[in-house]
Amino acid sequence: MRHDNDSWDITTSVGSTALFVAASRALEARKPEPLAVDPYAEVFCRAVGGEWAGLFDGADADPKPDHILHSDFGAHFVDFQGARTRYFDAYFAAASAAGVRQVVLLAAGLDSRAYRLPWPDGTVVYELDQPRVLEFKHRVLAEHGDEPTAQRREIAVDLRDDWPAALTAGGFDPSAPSAWLAEGLLMYLPAVAQQELFTGIDALSAPGSWAAVEESVPMPDEIFEAKRAEERAAGDDGSFFTLVYNQRHAPAEEWFGERGWVAEPTLLADYLPRLGRPAPTEDPEVGAMISAIRLVTANKR
Repeated sequence: MRHDNDSWDITTSVGSTALFVAASRALEARKPEPLAVDPYAEVFCRAVGGEWAGLFDGADADPKPDHILHSDFGAHFVDFQGARTRYFDAYFAAASAAGVRQVVLLAAGLDSRAYRLPWPDGTVVYELDQPRVLEFKHRVLAEHGDEPTAQRREIAVDLRDDWPAALTAGGFDPSAPSAWLAEGLLMYLPAVAQQELFTGIDALSAPGSWAAVEESVPMPDEIFEAKRAEERAAGDDGSFFTLVYNQRHAPAEEWFGERGWVAEPTLLADYLPRLGRPAPTEDPEVGAMISAIRLVTANKR
């Protein structure tokens, strides 16, 4: 179960969720017409080895990721990750075209955008995450031998701590426009930490800055607690419902809009069909996941 000041590496607790995302992106990239292609996602999974490499080799392995990602629910989760990746890739392309040269990835995990997106000259990408997650990522990318397409700076910090101070100490300039991303993050923070995160983004953002957030509507408490109890009864502490907080401080569109940002939400349930990946309405679990998620882009006047 989560607790104050808990920490993790890439294979434990919240860190392991980055592997599920990377595996989903890698599986999406193998489709005949992928929504997004992340060539590093499979590299990360293979670097971990075991069941994660077995996802792509067809080897017998611990069934945990294989069972989830190759189930009906997992197939739609892979679609979601492809769509989410495509949305935020387009967001960064628009921010770059508008002249933004500072990019901040909050809880960067195994995000490879510093390596795979065509950043304009002078772009600096700041990646914030737990120290051991960044250490794994740095080692794997160094062994792979590729160079980033922007200047990349690692900021090893827990987002529950004073991350704005760590970011500015790492060279971030609050007087220049910036583009922020909170992808797959808010659900792992309690409401008070979400509020502090939004406040930090706003305080460090000069006019002309951009922010992008993935958010979800909390589940009814009784359903959430039942799901968490099921995982614990099955000995699955460290699975999804034992890691997330079923909380939301405020809808991003409203919060940023009240502070001089122009925010535009996109419902995942509307976005997927536009990409040719509608979710089946007969599956209540998939439907609940899809209907709860919104992708939000905001611009600061």
